[in-house]
Amino acid sequence: MDDLPPYPPIDPTNFDLIVIGTGLPESVIAAAASSAGKSVLHLDPNPFYGSHFSSLCLTDLADLLQSHSSPSPSPSPAYNVHDDLLVLDLVSRPLYSSVEISNFSPEVLERHSRKFNVDVAGPRVFFCADKSIDLVLKSGASQYLEFKSIDASFVGDGKEAFLSVPDTRSAIFKDTSLGLTEKNRLMRFFKRVQGHLAGEEDARIPEEDLESPFVDFLEKMGLPPRIKSSILYAIAMVNYDQEGVCKDTLKTKDGIDRLALYNASVGRFQNALGAMIYPIYGQGELPQAFCRRAAVKGCLYVLRMPVAALLAEKDSGCYKGVRLASGQDITSNKLVMDPSFTVQSPPASSPLHSLQESLRLLTLGDDRGKVARGICITGSSLKPDISNLLLVYPPRSLFPEQVMAIRVLQIGSSLAVCPPGMFVLYISALCSDIDEGKKLLHLAMDALFRLPVSGNPENNATVENETTEGCSVAQSEKAEAVKPMLLWSAMYIQDLTTVQVGSINSAPMPDGNLNYSDTIEATVKLFHEIYPSEEFFPETSSAENSDDDNGLSLET
Repeated sequence: MDDLPPYPPIDPTNFDLIVIGTGLPESVIAAAASSAGKSVLHLDPNPFYGSHFSSLCLTDLADLLQSHSSPSPSPSPAYNVHDDLLVLDLVSRPLYSSVEISNFSPEVLERHSRKFNVDVAGPRVFFCADKSIDLVLKSGASQYLEFKSIDASFVGDGKEAFLSVPDTRSAIFKDTSLGLTEKNRLMRFFKRVQGHLAGEEDARIPEEDLESPFVDFLEKMGLPPRIKSSILYAIAMVNYDQEGVCKDTLKTKDGIDRLALYNASVGRFQNALGAMIYPIYGQGELPQAFCRRAAVKGCLYVLRMPVAALLAEKDSGCYKGVRLASGQDITSNKLVMDPSFTVQSPPASSPLHSLQESLRLLTLGDDRGKVARGICITGSSLKPDISNLLLVYPPRSLFPEQVMAIRVLQIGSSLAVCPPGMFVLYISALCSDIDEGKKLLHLAMDALFRLPVSGNPENNATVENETTEGCSVAQSEKAEAVKPMLLWSAMYIQDLTTVQVGSINSAPMPDGNLNYSDTIEATVKLFHEIYPSEEFFPETSSAENSDDDNGLSLET
């Protein structure tokens, strides 16, 4: 640990809660506990905030992925006794695999490398009416965040055509690809759903239909395949193929709830063009905002400080505290850890009876599956006149055996995530194994991008022209059919983990969803497991915690 900065000892040495890692769940819990009056020490071995929810420059992103793609050396023995304390060595576990990083334009990218704020857990957006926005407003974290809207949503047909998502009345009437009959059926469907949600008796959907698969209800409403696909995968955001045998069938009642969320998101904020918004400077701003909120409430932050071990009482085996890499011992009543960390399970004969279950859960793997993620940098937009957009490839749109939806989010320089004239595209799909995940990513990238021809001396000049400040290829390409040139890419498979509750609590990894609703719900449940009698972000009369929609800063 010779490279550690010379930190002075932490004072005080006892806290109500120690949090290791500054990912979004950990940061929300630290802020909520601080707001409830708890003393909190928030540690992170990284020099940046956000952990697996961070936004990083290209070199830091590569370092993070590589460092978490191989296990740390296993300590031996797993624990030892020192001064009446049991010391359990903390180790990291690999959460990323099959990391591939390609640089097709090194001269240009090296000059701009540190001008990127690339999300580790993309693609991800906020629905304007979902729980995460409500939490941002209620907690007061909104004063540290700014957003811009996602301009448009499309569905890919696998034939290089992007079809607009008919998600509003005006979008339906403007869509020239829909016939009059299709428009009328779609309008009747949305009217029926809105009437049902409003409690209108003549529009009420029977209980039998509510419990049936949503795809069957769409069929019953007479919607054609293209519209069904848009509703299922680009509005309801379903992951799995809903036709035939499906491992995760969406019921009609849940599908209608998702449509209600989407509909409530459209128009909630005056400057938002659609249902979705994105934070300026990247998704990594969200955990930072909650960390700043926690600091205002008294939480103590120490970055670049690894935790070497957990401490337990020798006689009872109860959790006691942590030992920092600096050698200092800090005690606390509760502990929440980043999912990267685990402890080797000690023998059954050890005195750690009260910790055995927590340690067993930490050392077990997680069978929730995986999510394949890709990050691509281009010199032009997928759509010449649109910078920020969402594209969904429904199941079977790229190849017949495709059972997962693939999501693509393009973000431009107006959101301060890349230099002017460049675009960052995030690709993701749930997968059961590495081979399936890599296949999904490669097929999406092949459908979207073209690669520079190796050895062609004109390539550097072309790329330079495409990425010159204020000059995008969109201004020079005359045909929309020309694919953007891929300048840089990263592909990796991320393990999915759940919240683990016990004497030692572990936060979840980013999930495979487009929004944060499930992550926030799991975080709230974890907080209440730790502090069952405390309110999650108590209501105050202070203007700084206002939940008024106007408390959200949204740029045009």
